[in-house]
Amino acid sequence: MKISEKTLAYLKSITAQSITQAKSGHLGASLGMSSFMLALFKNHYNFDVSDTDFLNRDRLVFSAGHACPVYYTLLNFFGFDVSLQDLKEMRVFGSKLQGHPEYKVTDGVEATTGALGQGVATAVGMAIAQEMLAERFNSVGFPIINNFTYCVVGDGCLMEGVAQEACSLAGNLNLNKLILLYDSNDVTIEGSLALANKENVSKKFKAMGWNVIKVKNGNSFSACSRAIAKAKKSTRPTIIIFKTTIGIGTAKEGTSAVHNAVLSEEELKIFNKNLGVSERFFVPNDVRDWCMATARKGKLEHEKWNQQLAIYANSNPELYRQLTVYFDRKKIDFDRLVRNSYKWENLSGRDLNKIILNEIAEKYLQIVGGTADVVSSTKTLIENGGYFSFANRRGRNIHFGVREHAMAGICNGIALYEDFIPFCSTLLAFSNYMTPAIRMSAMMKLNVLYLFTHDSVQIGQDGVTHQPIEQLAQLRSIPGLNVFRPCDANELLASYQYAITNQGPEAIILSKNQMETVDGKFKDTFMGGYILKAAKKEPKVTLIASGSEVALAVKVCQELSKKIDCAVVSMPSPTLFDKQSALYKAKVLGKGLKVAIEASNDNIWYKFVGEDGIFVGVNDYQGSGDGQQVYKAAGFDVKGIVRMITKKLGK
Repeated sequence: MKISEKTLAYLKSITAQSITQAKSGHLGASLGMSSFMLALFKNHYNFDVSDTDFLNRDRLVFSAGHACPVYYTLLNFFGFDVSLQDLKEMRVFGSKLQGHPEYKVTDGVEATTGALGQGVATAVGMAIAQEMLAERFNSVGFPIINNFTYCVVGDGCLMEGVAQEACSLAGNLNLNKLILLYDSNDVTIEGSLALANKENVSKKFKAMGWNVIKVKNGNSFSACSRAIAKAKKSTRPTIIIFKTTIGIGTAKEGTSAVHNAVLSEEELKIFNKNLGVSERFFVPNDVRDWCMATARKGKLEHEKWNQQLAIYANSNPELYRQLTVYFDRKKIDFDRLVRNSYKWENLSGRDLNKIILNEIAEKYLQIVGGTADVVSSTKTLIENGGYFSFANRRGRNIHFGVREHAMAGICNGIALYEDFIPFCSTLLAFSNYMTPAIRMSAMMKLNVLYLFTHDSVQIGQDGVTHQPIEQLAQLRSIPGLNVFRPCDANELLASYQYAITNQGPEAIILSKNQMETVDGKFKDTFMGGYILKAAKKEPKVTLIASGSEVALAVKVCQELSKKIDCAVVSMPSPTLFDKQSALYKAKVLGKGLKVAIEASNDNIWYKFVGEDGIFVGVNDYQGSGDGQQVYKAAGFDVKGIVRMITKKLGK
């Protein structure tokens, strides 16, 4: 038996054993894709197990995350920090081998995957980041940034809209270092793929500008390896269509019944016997040596790269200097910006953001991003940054097109590639399209900036479809996502500083309408909420607001103050405020009646106003019309709010 065949047999056996041991897992695809996955690891995937973060390593995104058992087994075979004991404990609570791959949990895993299709967008983002760095730092004779991005996908991944959006953009951008490894077995959980999808994937990808390679026998190690080698020479992004057999070698092979099947002990014995394997969780020395030869080669390739980098540094000293400082988090004089913020009074949130984004981006070259075809509306553009394209790989702005979901997923990939700070922007009402990818940002603690504009019913005549009522509540409910809704330039500056100095994604919510200057407090913004306008003594009423409604709260307080002592609290981040000490929160909120004002239906405000408090929000979509008219009709009116409060107080 050839060593490749023997290794494949043990790969399948241990993969099946780990699933039987866990009593759950996805056996079908794990077995079906084993041949091309082994070919990738053995002959093509450039990695160094002693330094899994080196810059020019290949990236592997396992979009079909349910098939991770075979991935985990390969990580063990090729020397990553995954032991046979770890394989025995797969899917056990606290194990480093979770039910789907998790970034920063399992050695070698480049991205958290599991929600089908997300990995495709992530891989596209990585390929974009690679091109950006290659264009900026490669020189003649020194292609120091030339890695490939591989993405393992299945039938389910390619049915997801996020994957189709991302692949369309990848073809348009001609990302030739991107290779999709498609496990085409024509079976889904419910049965034949044809029940839901009969499209010609080959023609579809060719139409999107991709190179297409077909492998009729996706269960052949050598055929798979030859196809990957061919793909690496392409001048376009490539999809390799491996025709595989789901659950190959089992009694249920080729059927949907094997998708998430678990072999019984008796079935496992028969399966192993057919493979010629008799041991449990055992890797023969010749198999281990064959795999580790590749691991040693990877380390040598990394050492050669380091030597080339040293020569590059001597030949291109200025480029090398720029490379070494490219991802530095340079100190920005935020205090100077705060002192000059008076110049930006009475602007809309989106106009303020345009100024501040460019101030920050001038210092941080690693800030890149774009919009879902709405740059004229959101105004999130790095001026003089150019647009990233096939002709201009140095561009910092990205035309994502009307692809909100893929846009967010792509930004995850850009952030994962290295220490980029990607941003993406659209109207707040359309953040719903992006929520799955935003969740992934939060899970992986990625520094992605989500810049959402048109933050309330004041948007004007676009009507109900563009009115963000529930979106703030949805975003704030995502664990790990920092959400800021600043009331002026000072709070917006603080939001940016928080994003730069803290690990994790951030959503900044911005108004389309002009906001009156209220002198927000830069440093206090980091508490999530603070007293903006103090009462003369102990306030009988504390008005709490965020964003555009802070100026309204100030006006309400001015009217109330004629008879009632009141205070105004600006709360750009309720979730951050809620993390403060009980003493601080009590001091800020006071003991009197609490009234929250925000153009949303977020019930989080009841946590702060209590059962006896008032929340002035929006409980239904409003009609089209002048923004101020709609705003007033929705209840955001000084006189109306004052009447509500005085009635509550019995005055």
